Amino acid sequence: MSQPPRRHSLPLMLVLALGLAFPAAARAQAAKADPLPSWNDGPVKQSIVGFVSRVTTEGSPDFLPVEERIAVFDNDGTLWQEKPAVQGAFLVERVRALADKDPSLRKKQPYRAVLEGDVDAVMAGGEKAVMELFAATHANMTQEQFQAEVRGFLKTARHPKLGVPYTQLAYQPMLELLQYLRDNGFQTWISSGGGIDFMRVFSEQVYGIAPQQVIGSSLAETYEQRGGRDVLWREPRVDHVNDKEGKPVGNDLHIGRSPVFVAGNVRSGGDIAMLGASRQRRGPSFQLLIHHDDAAREFAYEEKDGASLRAAKEGGWTVVSMRDDWKTVFRGTTGSAPP
Repeated sequence: MSQPPRRHSLPLMLVLALGLAFPAAARAQAAKADPLPSWNDGPVKQSIVGFVSRVTTEGSPDFLPVEERIAVFDNDGTLWQEKPAVQGAFLVERVRALADKDPSLRKKQPYRAVLEGDVDAVMAGGEKAVMELFAATHANMTQEQFQAEVRGFLKTARHPKLGVPYTQLAYQPMLELLQYLRDNGFQTWISSGGGIDFMRVFSEQVYGIAPQQVIGSSLAETYEQRGGRDVLWREPRVDHVNDKEGKPVGNDLHIGRSPVFVAGNVRSGGDIAMLGASRQRRGPSFQLLIHHDDAAREFAYEEKDGASLRAAKEGGWTVVSMRDDWKTVFRGTTGSAPP
């Protein structure tokens, strides 16, 4: 009986033959793959690699057992773009769909303000207006219904400026960082001010982060009978706001360990408390702050009061310049924004 042909034998022979043509030092260098190829060589990349090396090398004074290697990342503006916030775009689309079914909403606040893009008018309505919008677009439905709405939105929605699906706008350098940490025994978590149930729909597909490792703001839920079925029902009441000082609280409730690697970004000061809390832990820790300073490839913006950058300087955090530290910004591109 004849043996089946060996697959890939020719490519393997070519690789071996070409390898013989290179000097030994070059072969050794090629074999040592760069775990962060979309990061420019420099102090930021070196500090990340150095930290990971210290905490994963047995015998190092900073060595951490695997169970303590917890890495937590903000989502909007840290793992993918946040102009606009994707969940905000989802809310707007849901309001438009509701107005198509009930045109009277076009003349009623706060729906009219949303449809006209008048953020100031929405905020002027206070918490009552915001909760009315969330009740209409995020609550008074089952978890299954909400997840289906989010999936449908992500399937069809496109970024208004970049023209591609939001799920294609994850930052390539951060995807590499997530994988690099996982390859070195870290658990990777998301802790965001965004809705926990919204992010759980796409976190595994986009980032490789399981839904149970996502922390976010949440509405109250009940388990009750609706339409003859027992369901998880989304109530129009806030359960937890996972932003600013709420982030360390949410992290402790869900993880039960202090994160050793924490990443956030400059925009609203929403990540200062989370990064600062990780700095207070006993033992080694690393804080990474993304600075959006690349108008050509993404966006350039800062906080008016400079609070996050000031906290980074005072706390000794590592600040990432998107312009200077990243070779590319978005997955599948070579430096520029997606077409």
